[in-house]
Amino acid sequence: MAGVGFRRWARTLSQRKGSGITALLSGCRAASGVSKNALPGPYPKTPEERAAAAKKYNMRVEDYQPYPDNGEGYGDYPMLPNRSQHERDPWYQWDHQDLRRNWGEPMHWDFDMYTRNRVDTSPTPVSWSSMRKQLLGFLGFMMFMFYVGEKMPSYQPVGPKQYPFNDLYLEKGGDPEKQPEEVKNYEI
Repeated sequence: MAGVGFRRWARTLSQRKGSGITALLSGCRAASGVSKNALPGPYPKTPEERAAAAKKYNMRVEDYQPYPDNGEGYGDYPMLPNRSQHERDPWYQWDHQDLRRNWGEPMHWDFDMYTRNRVDTSPTPVSWSSMRKQLLGFLGFMMFMFYVGEKMPSYQPVGPKQYPFNDLYLEKGGDPEKQPEEVKNYEI
């Protein structure tokens, strides 16, 4: 098998004009990227163009809705709902389980924004009015506690600062000839 591949490679090099590796690379096409038929085409203006664009993106004509033609360059790309991947069924056998999508289905134009580690558009278990009431209640309670703390401050009791060598008697300019008074920092 390796000999057949080598023979094809050698035949390609010998038939091309130019140096070896550039001739070989010019005859190859890239295996990555999007094919031309998957790129957005011009905005559909007639029902036939709309049906062709829906077929191109594997959608029903009833479900196909392109982005508005306002000059942003979306072309005939379908406008999909703004839903994150969190909302998709985790138990379904997806072709790409991590992204929760199947092969051949159109991707959202802002696909990177709706991945599972970004925006979550799934409905919240608690209503927004309830969350607002809880937030405002918490903020009101904290403001009340700050007000009480300003009016009636509370501090930890602190004893006088203790220094070694008889409260730094010599360092504070005491007479070295006299014996200083003994400082007691405690009471029993």
